[in-house]
Amino acid sequence: MILLQISAGQGPMECCKAVGLALNMINKQCLDKGIKLDVVETITAKERECYKSVLLQLDSTPEDGARQVALSWQGAMLWVCQSQYRPKHKRKNWFFSGQMYDIDDSQLDNSVTFQTCRASGAGGQHVNTTDSAVRATHTATGMSVRVESERSQHANKRLAKAILLQKLEATKLATMTQQEKKRWQQHWQVERGDPVKTFKGEKFILSHERSVSKGAMI
Repeated sequence: MILLQISAGQGPMECCKAVGLALNMINKQCLDKGIKLDVVETITAKERECYKSVLLQLDSTPEDGARQVALSWQGAMLWVCQSQYRPKHKRKNWFFSGQMYDIDDSQLDNSVTFQTCRASGAGGQHVNTTDSAVRATHTATGMSVRVESERSQHANKRLAKAILLQKLEATKLATMTQQEKKRWQQHWQVERGDPVKTFKGEKFILSHERSVSKGAMI
């Protein structure tokens, strides 16, 4: 399973806008290459088409096509543009980042359990009469996620599994040793100084791109 997370981190609205623009570009790139793209999870910002984070699942046959696209978006990226939200603001450099997760989900099939429940709407009202919502739980850690965004139980199960696997991988990074964290931070600082992609202007035109080694930031 190839997952790609694009994040604005703690950046301001301009960085969230860059994530939205990147999402549009990734969608077009996948369409051109015949790669199936699913938006697994989004964390929206206050402004329209702005996101603090998006989690994507890319599928292709063979899988290398999806892997290479996701890998090309891994690392720190820079959008150089006058702020659309603060016209008089002097800053024009807005950073955001990408992280690819290449997960062998078949190894976790026996360690993830699923429970179905009825999806609910605002005020606790049921949005349908079937048990379409799904809770996925990783039995070894107790970590769980609940998904009810789709109408079918099958679709919610697929999304719940993808989100759970991404959170498990992210947890691994959070529990690294101090030495590993130091290496990670050093790498991140280098990446910010030499972004893998640089975009310019309101039209989000790619002006610079450098290759990323397969093992970077995984």
